[in-house]
Amino acid sequence: MLTCFKAYDIRGRLGEELNEAIARRIGRAFVEGLGARRVVIGRDCRASSASLAAACAEGLVAGGAEVLDLGLCGTEEMYAAVTDFAADGGIEVTASHNPMDYNGMKLVRAGSAPLDTATGLAAIRALAEGPALPDVPGGRVEPAEGARAAYVERVLSFVDTGALRPLTLLVNAGNGAAGPTFDALAQALEARGAPLTFVRLHHEPDGRFPNGIPNPLLTENQPVTSEAVRAAGADMGIAWDGDFDRCFLFDETGRFIAGEYIVGLLAQVFLAKEKGAAIVHDPRVIWNTQDQVARAGGRAVQARTGHAFLKQALRDTGAVYGGEMSAHHYFRDFMCCDSGMIPWLLVAELMGRSGKSLSELVSARMAAFPSSGEINFRLTDPAAAVARVEAAFAGLNPARDETDGLSLDFGDWRLNLRRSNTEPLLRLNVEARGAPEIVAQRVKEITALIGAEG
Repeated sequence: MLTCFKAYDIRGRLGEELNEAIARRIGRAFVEGLGARRVVIGRDCRASSASLAAACAEGLVAGGAEVLDLGLCGTEEMYAAVTDFAADGGIEVTASHNPMDYNGMKLVRAGSAPLDTATGLAAIRALAEGPALPDVPGGRVEPAEGARAAYVERVLSFVDTGALRPLTLLVNAGNGAAGPTFDALAQALEARGAPLTFVRLHHEPDGRFPNGIPNPLLTENQPVTSEAVRAAGADMGIAWDGDFDRCFLFDETGRFIAGEYIVGLLAQVFLAKEKGAAIVHDPRVIWNTQDQVARAGGRAVQARTGHAFLKQALRDTGAVYGGEMSAHHYFRDFMCCDSGMIPWLLVAELMGRSGKSLSELVSARMAAFPSSGEINFRLTDPAAAVARVEAAFAGLNPARDETDGLSLDFGDWRLNLRRSNTEPLLRLNVEARGAPEIVAQRVKEITALIGAEG
């Protein structure tokens, strides 16, 4: 039994859970399960990624597939190449922000669409776990010539470079895969006359991660970018995770801007360009997004947390944009996929059009809808903890929503409790209307209830 198959993708500890032999079986099963004749493959910069990608490609070739190799790249470059090369699917070997002794794969089918969790991923798993599949002649590996150039053009199509004003941007690649791709974008921006100056930090890909595994969502990882923003006198800071499908923004004071406020900003950008469009959001922290969408004349659509659900919601509704508080941002015109490069460019464009700093764009929103940030609890019985919280507040007669976990709306404050789809955690988010003291008080109460375990 292969334990590396998770809810949305493949991820496991190196060695017993994920190794070259398993990667080869997955590649062969991917071809068989999708009937794929052309497959794009890419990898991040982890020390184990090159050998795992080579083994996976060997399995793809054994199934008779033409394999287009992107080499070192971000997950979103794989998404773009699947569509640009009319491939039947794509695989990115990456562990993103997971610990050093992990790796994994992100998989899509034709059109850069996510695999159906119940059937697509399950079918590939069953094939990979089953008897060895026979080799099929005709497979080969070729470099994906022109893929990055096509990707750069696709990303820059989202931005009006003429609306950009002079800005100094601090970019922290975290020694992940972002550096070379960012450089290609920066070169193209310079060629178009974009008045942007970049200060690079931890820019070279290094799978040893000498400055720590790149996960800017963790509070302890944010000061290095904050301090660099202030030292450079930058107008904005940008930091990415390992495969750069998430980007995190810091204002000119070095303050980290929580993801839900960036979702609101990007909704504003798209609704200015496409009146009345739908905007998709996840259920964890919603009030700021819903308010900004309503003010801009759009339609807010709630979807379950997770890339497969957000992407499907965009496809089902035709929404122009969707965002999660975890800094995943999805774009209809980017194959309904997430990108870590498009968001910062759009925010820079908004700063240019409005003449406002990032702090001016978000401070009033943060004051109007304060939130706790996601608080994680590692528990042996998460269901019992949720039941305790629900029982404690039942007398207040909250509005209840079970789109994803348990959401309770009390009018002036709201909570969402949900189990992680990828880790053994219970996650709490609390938001309020203009009253940070309510957030602090309720977080304290709920933490005590959750901590009552045992």
